[in-house]
Amino acid sequence: MLYVARTRTLAPSGRVFRAASTWLNVPAGPPDPILGVTEAFKANKDPRKINLGVGAYRDGDGKPYVLYSVRKAEDILRASNPDKEYLPISGLPEFTKNATKLAYGVDSVPLKANSIASTQTLSGTGALRIGGAFLARFYPHSKVIYLPVPSWGNHTPIFRDSGLEVRGYRYFDKKTVGLDFEGLKEDLKNAPERSVVLLHACAHNPTGVDPTPAQWKEISDVVKERKLFPFFDMAYQGFASGSTDRDAHAVRLFVSEGHQIALAQSFAKNMGLYGERAGAFSLTTADPEEKARVESQLKIVIRPMYSNPPLHGSRIANTILGSPELYGEWEGEVRGMAERIISMRERLYDALTGTHKTPGEWGHIKSQIGMFSFTGLTPPQTEALAKRAHIYMTADGRISMAGLNGNNIDYFAESVSAAVKGTL
Repeated sequence: MLYVARTRTLAPSGRVFRAASTWLNVPAGPPDPILGVTEAFKANKDPRKINLGVGAYRDGDGKPYVLYSVRKAEDILRASNPDKEYLPISGLPEFTKNATKLAYGVDSVPLKANSIASTQTLSGTGALRIGGAFLARFYPHSKVIYLPVPSWGNHTPIFRDSGLEVRGYRYFDKKTVGLDFEGLKEDLKNAPERSVVLLHACAHNPTGVDPTPAQWKEISDVVKERKLFPFFDMAYQGFASGSTDRDAHAVRLFVSEGHQIALAQSFAKNMGLYGERAGAFSLTTADPEEKARVESQLKIVIRPMYSNPPLHGSRIANTILGSPELYGEWEGEVRGMAERIISMRERLYDALTGTHKTPGEWGHIKSQIGMFSFTGLTPPQTEALAKRAHIYMTADGRISMAGLNGNNIDYFAESVSAAVKGTL
């Protein structure tokens, strides 16, 4: 029997009757595919359980990691006894200045020309949302944005809710577990002129597959030929290779070749400021006067959304970016985190191919880069790993390499090998 939620109400006579709820016809939404993995992991009581779903860095013991440079920055902030007043609509000016310097490079022509319009945002997600809304309102040529297939699962709803039409271009080749470079170029060449194209600057999420510098140059040429507008999502600067300069290569290449670009930045991963929501959105413009006009409209987009951004995270990030000593220490920590993930890739590859003689080609484990890896595991295999080995990942086989460590990688490799062999 179907029971309908109702509220109890007293009639004038004192008699109780029930009225249908206002929200009676609101359907249940589907669970988030990544957060659902975390919920299943938390409900599991097996001590061997491993969560490889959520993209958050974990240290060698599988624990959340707060960077020492972040702790020192917080100590400096506490000693300065800062107030808790509202930030301006576009955030902390010093932070956005230092964020653009980190992304574009100190020698960037638009930076020196004071022609980069920027605003603080609610991490990278907020930067994408503000950027999407701005393009939907002011980009004069197209309301279509092309996303790589696959892309971060939140990209599509962000841009659709921003008012853009979302289409895809080929990116990942399941057969090679690598980049479908020819398909990528063909799809961009066939895209309508002046469409917007989203590009992952580094550490592509979810595949971990990045173009080479030479391939980035070819992509830049295609984008220029088709007059496409590049929108970079840079959520992992420094986290891919361990070098903030190397990971900004694509952004700086496009700018140096004369592209006007949009850029979303996040400091969640590379500073471990997940809950502080520190991010930035920027656009290269023609000159300081155009920059001022663009920034005035960014404020108008932001004001009715959330009025102004959070304070603490931007102060932490700015303290680090503005201090040569803390900046150097932070870069060392980012490099250390990236190197730990790279070492897990090498160890996993060795275990799968050497120790367990797992069928298949596993070179992509080492060639992919950043926090995530598309393992090539099938949905039935990932389901078996969850049910029988207590190992949780998304159904498409994407894992967060940061969830692997010296205490669980051997068990993970053994379980993956059994799943592939059909013996799990």
